[in-house]
Amino acid sequence: MSDRSVAPVGAPHRLPVRTLVAASVGNAIEWYDWTIYATFSIYFATQIFDPADPALALIGALATYALAFFFRPLGGVLLGRFADLRGRRTAMLVTILLMAGGSFVIGVLPTYDAVGWLAPVLLLLARVAQGMSLGGEVSNASAYLAEIAPPERRGRYSSFFYISTGTAVLLASLLGALLTAVLTEDQLAAWGWRIPFLIGGVLGLIGLWLRRAMPETDQFEENKDKARSLRHPLRTTLREHPRAVAQLVGFTLLSTLCYYTFFSALTPYAVQEGADAGDVFLALSIATALFVVLQYPMGALADRVGRRPQLLVWSAATALLIVPLSTLIGPGLGNLLVVFVVGLGLYTAMTSIAPAVMSELFPTELRGLGIGAWYNLTVAVFGGTAPLIITALRQAGAADLFFVYVAIGAVVSFVTVWRMRETRGEVLR
Repeated sequence: MSDRSVAPVGAPHRLPVRTLVAASVGNAIEWYDWTIYATFSIYFATQIFDPADPALALIGALATYALAFFFRPLGGVLLGRFADLRGRRTAMLVTILLMAGGSFVIGVLPTYDAVGWLAPVLLLLARVAQGMSLGGEVSNASAYLAEIAPPERRGRYSSFFYISTGTAVLLASLLGALLTAVLTEDQLAAWGWRIPFLIGGVLGLIGLWLRRAMPETDQFEENKDKARSLRHPLRTTLREHPRAVAQLVGFTLLSTLCYYTFFSALTPYAVQEGADAGDVFLALSIATALFVVLQYPMGALADRVGRRPQLLVWSAATALLIVPLSTLIGPGLGNLLVVFVVGLGLYTAMTSIAPAVMSELFPTELRGLGIGAWYNLTVAVFGGTAPLIITALRQAGAADLFFVYVAIGAVVSFVTVWRMRETRGEVLR
């Protein structure tokens, strides 16, 4: 436990808000960048790829998005181990530099007409850097938030992680709506798509400035020699902590499916089911705002009642409700609000305490690597394939089965959480 975050005996506890924001800002910027890439790919695809075939250009842009996704596990392993050896703060400076640099590069990329195939190659390199950065950011920021928190307040501290994520996704969505409203399609395709990437780069520099004065955690300082003495640390996570690895995979499976269902897959699915695009955007925006607001109360609740009850309610309710909710998707703002508000409201039971739960699984000398490797591998396998699965099922005329797939994932997570021990209030190993 970090002495820096503990108030004197008898004094009211004060949240180190600046430190919590600095630790969380990298995750916000990274998800902002990933969201704007998906949002604006339809505009820049023919700028960066061969414009002779617009359909193939869009496929190239989306394939680059997907490919970068699978560099997350590599980033998780390399930057997670780097954090265990060199410190959480140092690693988080590296991750935010990679993300900001990647965003700036995309914002100033030369077009295909100017440099030919060098344009998509540069895009791919920028996205690979961002993919590796995100893989390291999740594990290192999670470990940092958990390690600076008093044991009895670890849920509250952890909630800042997804407060930042939800805020960033909402900001990216609103920026997308603003630019598409004030610029013509020709302007967006010619230069407008560069604006959000350049803004992302500037936000990255602001995040770097915020992180420059972050203190290193006492947990790391006390265990860095132990981390440096480890041989084959990735193998050690499997050999000495197989239960922790299995549990991390078990609940991350559903967490990533929830994220990509409600923040990604449902938007095009709802439009194809006849919903008005404006209604979909409004419903998602309202639900995302609620998602942000609920993070801290849910983190505080987990500090009171425990991790297991909260995660059991989330996984059980998702298993029971996801298929019935899917039947409401279609025309009408009211139905869409129910789907997004219920789905994302339930999801906060997990996201509010995710950094705490993951950090409580591994000892300090393996925490960055343990989370980085197995969390990101699970996200790549289940999150990276979610768009492909729902697309393939839709083409086969069985899109409804995707929600059955999510329900099965929820059952797996419920069983996983049921077998976990309660860790509320425990001092980190």
